[in-house]
Amino acid sequence: MAETTDVAIIGGGAAGCAVAYYLAQSGVKSTIIEREGLGNQASGYSAGGLNPLTGIGIPGPLGAFGWESYQLHIELYESLKEQSGIDYQHRTVAKIDLAMQESDVAGLRETLELFQGVDGFNARWLEPEDIAKLEPRIAPGILGGVYEYGNDAVDSHNLTEAFAAAAEKMGSTVRAGNVQSLESSGGNVDRVVLADGEISCGQVVMAMGPWSRRAESWLGVYIPVDPLKGEIIRLENKGEPFKHDLSGGGGTIYPKLDGLNWCGTTEEWKGFDREPSEEVAQAIRERVVRLVPDLATAKIMKHTACLRPVTPDWLPVLGLAPDWENVYLATGAGKKGILLSTGIGKSIADLMTTGETTLSIQGYAPERFATQLQ
Repeated sequence: MAETTDVAIIGGGAAGCAVAYYLAQSGVKSTIIEREGLGNQASGYSAGGLNPLTGIGIPGPLGAFGWESYQLHIELYESLKEQSGIDYQHRTVAKIDLAMQESDVAGLRETLELFQGVDGFNARWLEPEDIAKLEPRIAPGILGGVYEYGNDAVDSHNLTEAFAAAAEKMGSTVRAGNVQSLESSGGNVDRVVLADGEISCGQVVMAMGPWSRRAESWLGVYIPVDPLKGEIIRLENKGEPFKHDLSGGGGTIYPKLDGLNWCGTTEEWKGFDREPSEEVAQAIRERVVRLVPDLATAKIMKHTACLRPVTPDWLPVLGLAPDWENVYLATGAGKKGILLSTGIGKSIADLMTTGETTLSIQGYAPERFATQLQ
């Protein structure tokens, strides 16, 4: 018997699973098609930070959408945890950003200003003696820093699984499969062709992350999303757990609830290379040891590499594919994919069910790039 679905969602990362969840909330059942397991790419290996106040495009063209996505995360947690049966550990975190050299100070002062007057957030300047009181294991010689409170964090893999599990309970399905092509009539895709079968569908969502360019030949549409490699090492905890995220000198330390310290993260344009590198692990270690010398001998419990989907302007690609009536793009969230997952899911579901959304996705439409491959 032929497989059919209302909506075929190609890609089982945080974006695709969030679209399935919000569609299900609107009564639309979908099929998530994923070739390597839910959240087994960047969505599963992200440090899980939900930071709506800083980052590429914030403040700026990603600011309003980032804030809306952050608010959606807060509103969603209790209900999604209950619906899915998965606690993805949404929590508020404190962070100390450290000035390792004089040139760091101006940027940290700017960060301090961004936190001022924002509900639920606070920040203050720290002198070296203040830092030593908060975390005595930080290396001597720090020039100062900023204490920040208000950003949130989640277990990104469990969040992805929670979106999918809740959608499944509302009638959606998850299917393992490797998409080979799309078949269409007129401006509508009506079948997704997989290596092991076909799925007839009413609408399609392309949520393929860094593999989005595979769909260019299927759709005849330019989708400039490229992979940015990032690596993280997870170090065993020595002594008391850290109470703050720590950052400085290119190194970051994210203490997790399981007791491990996630340290990283790197940025490299290396195509689709997903192999963890010993050289990179050593470089990460050197950076974090500059922050906390005690981590020099901490055992690496896990070393991961993933690919983030990045566009030329570092903004997501959201909306109806040019010259298609039932194909939507939901990709290109870069290093903010976990934060933006809620906004991506809701905005795409809104567009598919009502034709419009109140979320601030202006400027993210696929039309901003050349619409057709020449």
